[in-house]
Amino acid sequence: MIRIATDADAAACHAIYAPIVETSAITFETELPGEAAMRERIRARLQNHPWLVWEEGGEVIAYAYAGRFRERAAYDWIAETSIYVHEKARRRGIARRLYAVLLEAMHRQGINQAVGVITLPGATSVAMHEAMGFAPAGVWPKAGYKLGQWWDVGVWSKFMGEPTVPPAPVVPFAALAASGRLADLLV
Repeated sequence: MIRIATDADAAACHAIYAPIVETSAITFETELPGEAAMRERIRARLQNHPWLVWEEGGEVIAYAYAGRFRERAAYDWIAETSIYVHEKARRRGIARRLYAVLLEAMHRQGINQAVGVITLPGATSVAMHEAMGFAPAGVWPKAGYKLGQWWDVGVWSKFMGEPTVPPAPVVPFAALAASGRLADLLV
């Protein structure tokens, strides 16, 4: 089942995220945020952008979210995306299916471009993004230092709709969810 995250999902999301923080450069976060911080991240994000979870048998095994790309208003129509899948649920197509729903929700908000930021080489993430229609947009060399080394970061982008002039305002995610216009996506 794909559904919108709630406060109650903070512990599960934190459990998925913790080993990624502790043992990889997939995220440049170096300290575990804790469940309370994860709960606050979910609450804050859901006002304007989607945070979705994949649940099986009552257990959250993956989550994906979008967030503001940059603070200035001219960037309102682009959002950065992230996805994390529990290690026991990988290689089952969950990431692609969950990501597809995330991208469609963003599109319905009026966001016309998604950006994925990937620690390189990141072959699995690169392949997944490219399979979802993302294209390479640039590399930031030696952008982050973690686990005793410098890492390059690649940026992939996907246009989800042709930008209009002038663009319509982006619909806050909370308003879109309340309108019922996501019911066909969340299964």
